[in-house]
Amino acid sequence: MDAIQSVFKFMVASTLVVGGVLVGGTVFAAKKVDSIGDKIQEKLHR
Repeated sequence: MDAIQSVFKFMVASTLVVGGVLVGGTVFAAKKVDSIGDKIQEKLHR
């Protein structure tokens, strides 16, 4: 029973870490795309 609990805890921890990395990557990418869009808009409206 201890082995099953430790595997389950590892799976939960791994899921949280991977989820955090995915959310962080998505936020970073969205900010990067937004800043690129701002630069393009600035060039077009000069």
